[in-house]
Amino acid sequence: MTDTGDGANDPFDGNDQMVAGTGHHETPETIAEDVRHDIQLGQVQDDVAHVLEERFEEAGIDARPEEVDDLAEEIERDASS
Repeated sequence: MTDTGDGANDPFDGNDQMVAGTGHHETPETIAEDVRHDIQLGQVQDDVAHVLEERFEEAGIDARPEEVDDLAEEIERDASS
């Protein structure tokens, strides 16, 4: 990808003191809440544990498979009630 340097808010332009991807730090709690919300909106069609694993990986969060499965079960119970 080529940095064109267009605009003061260009996240790829190192001259404007901005860094792409900063500002919002995901935690297991915020990810779980987002997944609950997405389920309620009907936006999650996959296995909840799989969705959690993907989102944890994207956020750089390491979690044991058992923890992910337990959290997925809790989210599914909450979303179905």
